[in-house]
Amino acid sequence: MGAPWGRCAALQAAGRPPGPPTSPEASGAGPSRAEPSAAERRGTMLGMIKNSLLSTVEAWPYRVLSKGEKVGGRAGGRLFLRRPGREQLSYEERACEGGRFAAVEVEGKPFDEASKEGVLKLLKYVGGTNDKGVGMGMTAPVSITAFPAEDGSLQQKVKVSLRIPSQFQANPPCPSDESIKIEERQGMTIYSTQFGGYAKEVDYVNYAAKLKSALGNEAAYHKDFYFCNGYDPPMKPYGRRNEVWFVKE
Repeated sequence: MGAPWGRCAALQAAGRPPGPPTSPEASGAGPSRAEPSAAERRGTMLGMIKNSLLSTVEAWPYRVLSKGEKVGGRAGGRLFLRRPGREQLSYEERACEGGRFAAVEVEGKPFDEASKEGVLKLLKYVGGTNDKGVGMGMTAPVSITAFPAEDGSLQQKVKVSLRIPSQFQANPPCPSDESIKIEERQGMTIYSTQFGGYAKEVDYVNYAAKLKSALGNEAAYHKDFYFCNGYDPPMKPYGRRNEVWFVKE
């Protein structure tokens, strides 16, 4: 779903963690980099928080190709009548732009725990934990690749990704955290449905099932993974936006 980007991949393959050394040993032949001090950790968190809260959020570029709706077991166009007591699901077909993304994989943990760990790493990266030490701004959504099991539940592995802000697309800063990779991705066409609240695994699984039902057998999309997307910071209590994306084949 993405090819490693050259400069950062070369540094990581050579065993040279991007970014300035944190100790004299790290710049010479010393055995390892020193653990960050308490002051450095506070600086990292402050940079992450400032970047998340004070930056303008840049949307992942896309265009809507079509819209659909399912009401009470029937699928149709946008003019479907809404009736009390009948569940409605709206969805869109979109063409999303490609580009460079920061991505991190987390395995062996439940979906919600793994997602939080991956998101935190990416927020630190764009908040300044990179070889240039710069806050990069924010993009939305944060996208979590989920891998469904046969029963519809999610496997204990995720890939969390964030599109690099446009200002840094041509030459992204390299992550100081070696688990984060910079990837080149092609554009893709998706089917998307939206819902609110603080989304957890059960919500994404629920809406993935609804989207599958709405699309029926006519739409061709990848069944072995889908995207769980969040657009809002944790401190936003109302008007939250979450989406499930199926990638069109």
